[in-house]
Amino acid sequence: MGQQEPNARKVVAGPLGGGCPVRHDADGVWRVDGYAAGRAVLRSTGTVQAGLGIEMVEKLPSSVRRPVLYRDGPEHREHRRQTARYFTPRRVAEHYRGMMERVADEQIARLRAAGSADLSELSFRLAVDVAAEVIGLTESRPGLMRRLERFFPDEFGEPGFTSLRGLRFMMLRNSAWLRMHFGDVRPAVRARRHRRRDDLVSHLLDEGCSAGEILAECLTFAAAGMVTTREFVNVAAWHLFDDEQLLQQYRSADRAGRTALLHEILRLEPAVTSLWRRTTEDLEIPAGGDGADPAGTGPVTVPAGALVEIRLDRTNTDASAVGPRAGEVCPARATADGADAYGLSFGGGPHKCPGAHIAIQESDIFLTRLFAEPGLRLVSTPRVGRKDNLGAYEVRDMRVTLDGNTGSPAAG
Repeated sequence: MGQQEPNARKVVAGPLGGGCPVRHDADGVWRVDGYAAGRAVLRSTGTVQAGLGIEMVEKLPSSVRRPVLYRDGPEHREHRRQTARYFTPRRVAEHYRGMMERVADEQIARLRAAGSADLSELSFRLAVDVAAEVIGLTESRPGLMRRLERFFPDEFGEPGFTSLRGLRFMMLRNSAWLRMHFGDVRPAVRARRHRRRDDLVSHLLDEGCSAGEILAECLTFAAAGMVTTREFVNVAAWHLFDDEQLLQQYRSADRAGRTALLHEILRLEPAVTSLWRRTTEDLEIPAGGDGADPAGTGPVTVPAGALVEIRLDRTNTDASAVGPRAGEVCPARATADGADAYGLSFGGGPHKCPGAHIAIQESDIFLTRLFAEPGLRLVSTPRVGRKDNLGAYEVRDMRVTLDGNTGSPAAG
């Protein structure tokens, strides 16, 4: 399974950063490719969330509480403040590690028993079980994974509701909502109405949220905590399979060293490649690399009401922020002051991903166990697809085997 450039990108296509940091395209969208410019947009209080189906959310009655992903301003900041305790590095290390180890061991046991498996299935089970524990979906009926797959299918689309295809889409989506409500959210809510737990569902009940509002919030966290983590585990494993030197570095490193290596892969292969914002006021963005302006043109002013796309596949490969050889995996990379090792892969500012520590820790726990298995081998070239409405990639058909294992017929 060799590659000509084992340390280069596997799944994120297109050119690297280094071109025009900010530009206004003919379709009216402002596109940001520079790291400093992207960071400035994400940190600005003069923008609101855009994309990710927010147009449909905005059509909901004002009495319906929006999921945190779709809120901005003081209400959003207060929610993040109240829920921050579930995602601190200390809590992730102390409260979730044991659970993550148990879940990872269960997936490795499945691989051992079968002798081979589809890694994308194992990683999805891992991400689902971990996120369900953190959210509080612990009383679910059997089949949570299948229900989530129906809600986040491999092919997305929201055709016009006046067509037969649109009506079918609407019916399938409503069915998926109902399945998640009755199979997962309602059992969790009932259990926590009787006795609160230290989890997100209990917190939402304390806030007075209805079951429907809790369902919407849980699905928002599911997309962030299950779908993207699954893909990152897949692509990180692909890099390790395809680069023996990188794999040896990972195996011999301590926890901090492994985390740095995973951050570097995430920088190069962000699980979400585009983030969207809409400006609420005129916004000045630095035009040069890392705030510099070598051309002397000054900052770029984006007008109020503009739609801005921050292209993480390019901001994360802006050499002014991440140094030379930006299109390769270099675990010892030295970034510019203020630039995170993972680039903007977890976003930034008010909407920065709260589950960053969870995603990296569960990925590391699973991957260390996976690559400790004797005779582990990748036997099929993974298939890469796109989920354009999430701005994300997907890696499928990633078959792995344990040479010499005589387990039962393949799982997956």
